[in-house]
Amino acid sequence: MTMSVAAMMDLEQIEVDLFRGTSQWPPSQRVFGGEVAAQALVAAGRTVPKERMVHFLHAYFLRPGDASVPIVYRVEPIRDGRSYTTRRVTAQQHGEVTFTLSASFHLPEDGFTHQIPQLVAPPPEALPDPDPSMAGGDELTRAWFSGLADRHPFELRFDGELPRVATGRGERVAPRQRFWLRCRETLPDEQLVHSCAATYASDMLLLSTSVALHGTMFGAPDVQFASLDHAVWFHGPFHADEWLYYDQESSWADGGRALCQGRMFDRSGRLVVSVMQEGMIRRR
Repeated sequence: MTMSVAAMMDLEQIEVDLFRGTSQWPPSQRVFGGEVAAQALVAAGRTVPKERMVHFLHAYFLRPGDASVPIVYRVEPIRDGRSYTTRRVTAQQHGEVTFTLSASFHLPEDGFTHQIPQLVAPPPEALPDPDPSMAGGDELTRAWFSGLADRHPFELRFDGELPRVATGRGERVAPRQRFWLRCRETLPDEQLVHSCAATYASDMLLLSTSVALHGTMFGAPDVQFASLDHAVWFHGPFHADEWLYYDQESSWADGGRALCQGRMFDRSGRLVVSVMQEGMIRRR
């Protein structure tokens, strides 16, 4: 089954501030964290005036999601101010809370402007299709990559070799990876939709940067991992169905946890999204 952003965001409203969503992932698997975060943001956004744009979310992953049953999202209106609106969302399955999200929405306004990080990257057209970039990978890496297009609704162009390819050769490399991404389907001209799509994408591959220095990879039998919390800041309007450059790195790991961060730039070089994630990483 090919993942669809439009289908993922098509939540059913079953009562005031209560929504139901369905996972697009195979029923035999647990729900992808980016998917539940995107759906929770859809639910929150539907309770906020359209002129207010999401500028921040903070999510906590509490239990693995079950992709075989619907997810119920309960939205709690926390605050409706003159400039800012705050919502809290809980996701429930089998009578238990699996995920919580706090999101803040902001009425656009003028203000001081600066941007320190700069985009330094080849254009996506100058990079090869992902298939050739996986040719040097081991069997585990090639098997992982073969289903990537079906698991995620984004087209990818990798800037350099992915750390997991080097890891498959027994190498230890810097905990950083960079790639262009864009949604494979054309999305409506509504910023909430594009922000939700970027929320999904923000969780893609991010935690995997944390094991590059340690000679292993996610999917290896000796590694156990899970996202713990995830924060995203949105800095301005953008389109997720146009190319975005995602620069990811891991700055710290210890005690069974790792911290990762990422930045998304549009093609003009504007910083449009910043991401922080802490995850659990353990040797089995």
